[in-house]
Amino acid sequence: MNCPYQLWLVRRFYQIINSPNLGNLFMSGRVGVILLNLGGPEKLEDVYLFLYNLFADPEIIRLPFPFLQKPIASLIAASRAPISQENYRMIGGGSPLLQITKEQGENIENVLQRNGIDAKVYVAMRYWHPYTEETIAQIKQDGITRLVVLPLYPQYSISTSGSSIKQLDALWENDPQLQAIEKITIQSWYDRTGYIRAMNDLINTKLQSFAEPENVHIFFSAHGVPVKYVTKYGDPYQSEMENCVDGIMKALRRDYQCYNAHTLAYQSRVGPVEWLQPYTEEAIKNLAKRGVNDLLVVPISFVSEHIETLQEIDIEYREVAEEAGIHNFDRVPALNSHPVFINDLAELVMESLGTTKAAAIAV
Repeated sequence: MNCPYQLWLVRRFYQIINSPNLGNLFMSGRVGVILLNLGGPEKLEDVYLFLYNLFADPEIIRLPFPFLQKPIASLIAASRAPISQENYRMIGGGSPLLQITKEQGENIENVLQRNGIDAKVYVAMRYWHPYTEETIAQIKQDGITRLVVLPLYPQYSISTSGSSIKQLDALWENDPQLQAIEKITIQSWYDRTGYIRAMNDLINTKLQSFAEPENVHIFFSAHGVPVKYVTKYGDPYQSEMENCVDGIMKALRRDYQCYNAHTLAYQSRVGPVEWLQPYTEEAIKNLAKRGVNDLLVVPISFVSEHIETLQEIDIEYREVAEEAGIHNFDRVPALNSHPVFINDLAELVMESLGTTKAAAIAV
């Protein structure tokens, strides 16, 4: 029994028999988890096609005549590509989203494995590689029989999670092989305790970097959507976002005795239609007029660093704040692979599979 391999086997057997998910070892079939995200151009030459794919999605731009979707998408992409390329050049020439999402997937898979669930985690992007269709082809090839669909958007919107889920449903509808796979879809998870704990850990850490943490205004900046999505199409995004911010602030008060003032605003609007308000740029200027000098921005829609955090918030909105007279501007980093966040997503997967919660295992 002095052989290292034999010792490893003994330890592994002990871990398995004491796992809170022992029953899952006997689940029939192969388990998969598919992480859904937006995608992003990996180099400057990719920007036009990425934008075309984005605006060709009717859940992003809803037109009365479907035959106009692709021509208009092409026009918008062509007009916006030069500016967008310059923005990506500012952050290194491409989006880090795919690499971060892959790391999140690997970490979730590791936690599942350590809890006795032999699952494979996949990444599917809506508007860039690996496209959803590419990932689904791999899932079929791997013989997955149970699939948990996990959008990496905490709050549901028809233009984000909804678009990706709708695409998956269309693929399932026309493919008997996919119909044989049990598909378990998670809609949103903004109110999960682990997610809120991870967010507040990052918020509190940044607050403590200010000279006077109690005077810092906490500024939640969310990706916006057109107002009609909420008022006409019944998108729950605004209410889920407001409830999410309320939950985070409540937990900050309870766990950190943080009673700072806060604001929720919306960024990244496109086109002439009315979007959810207040707009981030205008809200920053209004806070400056009210005498706010310390501003901490929380990217509340995003769990990974990408163009809207690294360029839009870190560069554009920092300039807006400084020009308006706010001299102490900082941003909370995206969750990326925060251990509490990763463990919480793994627990969510296990709960969706009908198993017990994960043991507390560090990533």
